[in-house]
Parts: sequence; C-alpha cells; structure tokens
Amino acid sequence: MKNRKSILVFLLVLIAALSFYPMESYISKPGGAYELTPFVDVDGGDENDEGTMSLLTIALAKATPLTYAYAKMVNNQKIYEANEIRNEDEDEKEYNVRQLKLMSTSQFNAITVAFNRANLPYEVINQGIFIFNVVEDSAADGVLEAGDKLVTMDKLNDLTEEKIKTYLSDKKEGDIIQLTIERDEKEFEKEVTLKTVPGVLDKPGIGISYTQDKIVETSPVVHINSEEIGGPSAGLMFTLEILNQLLPEDISKGYHIAGTGGIESDGTVGRIGGIDLKVIAADREEMDFMFAPDDEIDSAILANNPGLTSNYEEALKSAKKIGTSMKIVPVKTIDDALAYLEQLEPKTTK
Repeated sequence: MKNRKSILVFLLVLIAALSFYPMESYISKPGGAYELTPFVDVDGGDENDEGTMSLLTIALAKATPLTYAYAKMVNNQKIYEANEIRNEDEDEKEYNVRQLKLMSTSQFNAITVAFNRANLPYEVINQGIFIFNVVEDSAADGVLEAGDKLVTMDKLNDLTEEKIKTYLSDKKEGDIIQLTIERDEKEFEKEVTLKTVPGVLDKPGIGISYTQDKIVETSPVVHINSEEIGGPSAGLMFTLEILNQLLPEDISKGYHIAGTGGIESDGTVGRIGGIDLKVIAADREEMDFMFAPDDEIDSAILANNPGLTSNYEEALKSAKKIGTSMKIVPVKTIDDALAYLEQLEPKTTK
C-alpha cells in the first residue's frame, strides 16, 4: 500500500513538472482576429460602416515539457528558442516592456500616417527617452530599469537620442551623470558612474538601450485601447481603422478585412513574425481577405537564409495549405492597401 502511494505521489509530481516547469523555449500558435472598433475610437468619427477592420494575433507562451512535446506533433504550432524571441541580454521583463513599447510606437505611426493621408494637422510632442534594456554590469545596472523614462541628464532637458550621444561622446570612465527618471508615473533623481563593459560597450557609457518617447496630439482626438496586445504588427490595421473613422465613406466597402504588418512613419508596411499562423486565425473568423506585407529581403540576409521568403509568399503558402477561400493581398505601403480598397466593388449581401 505504501509503495502504491509513493508511486502515485511520484506520478503526480512528474505530471506537474511536465505541465508547469518553464523551459527556455516558446510555443506560438494561432491567436485571433479582433475587430478594431472596440479598440479604436476617433471623436466624432464615422460610425455607420458595414465592413470591419481586424487585427490578427498569435498566442505566445513559455514552453513546458508537455506543451513542447505536443507542439512537436501538430502542424499549427511552432517552437522557438529563447534567443529567437528575446534580444541578447534581454530578460523576460525587458522583452515584455519592449513589446508594449513597439505597440505604442506602432500606434503613434498609425495616427500620424492616417492624419497625413486624410490631410489633417497634428502635433508631435517629445516626452523624453524610453529605456528598453539595461546592460548587465553596466553603470545603469541596479539603478535604471526597463520601462523607465529618462527626463533629464545633468542640465539637459528635452532629450533626444542625438543629444544624448553628443553629450556622452567626450565623457570618461568614472564621470558621474545626474539623471531624472520617471518610473510608475513618479519622478526620481538618480546618478550613474560611467563605465566600460568589456565586449559590450566599446567606451564608457550608461549601458542602456533606448528610443525616443513621443506622443501625437490631434483634433479630432484618437483613442486607442490595446493594453493586452504587444508588438508592432497591428500598425497597418490601426492606420486603416483610424482612416475609416476619419473619412465619411466606408473604405472597407462592406467587407470583413484582416491584416498584419508594422507601419513606419513614411507609410511603409513592415515585415512581421508568425504570419502563417495569422492566416489560420483570419480564416477561422471567415475574413473576406487579408493584407500581408510584401517585404523585400536584403540580399545579405538572403545569402545566410536561402529559404527565407517574403511575408506575402509565406502567407500564400499557409493559405494554400489550409485550403482557405480568403484572398491574400500583398502590400508594401499603406497606399497599396488604400488603392486595393478603392478599386473594390461594394460587397453585396445575398
């Protein structure tokens, strides 16, 4: 009897370990297609459109031994090692912070591009410097955190990336820099002693990865609520949804439209990951068609990855594999997407 209990306890512990022990790998699978009207609201915008614009997601989670084994056996899940998902020297928290900032940047670009295409004015406001990552054993290690906002540096304010690079260019090892940072909506005074980190920093520095933190003010005001979604891949569809609300006509022409791709400040649609899984997500929600980035791959990258194809080609392959009737539409820029929508005949309801 004792032996049976011991075996049962052992099996329960083993099952728990297989089910919950986090591995240094990730599993991705199809997520969903989410209509953007609940996420995007333009004050006084057009609300009578019959069609819909939807963003696409993938589900990404840390692998456990059980989910890893299952992903090996099915066709609609992918396994990634940690270094394929996170940047070098980036921990889980820093990865999540970066994904949310990329989403924030995609929203900024979506608003500015949409207002440019609608010929409406807007104002860009600099809010300082956003910190993505803190280098281990650097001057900032233990002082600054991913997600901090750098407001002032010594007597410098209205900080830009160029200002910081110029100011630090003639500093020496051991120099002390006074910083004002914003963390959790509170301001703190910090100081760092510049140092070199062998193999990482080639000269004395703070030891952070950062980007400009900007917001855009518009009239009418655009509200975007996407706190649970990270990454830049919804940029294209945010832009189209904002335009659809800004303009009096229904640019969707009554169709259910899905899409993916980052949006750059000039309207270029950027390559994203997991597009084959997003095709599955769009098909499950019976989208009429899906926009896919028709990106051009650099020859140097192609030389090292000869099997790499554009997002559009990858999406076509996935669509053929699952036998969907949904049309995959290639786009290089926001203007390609708008031109495609313009030539569509309005959808008729049978």
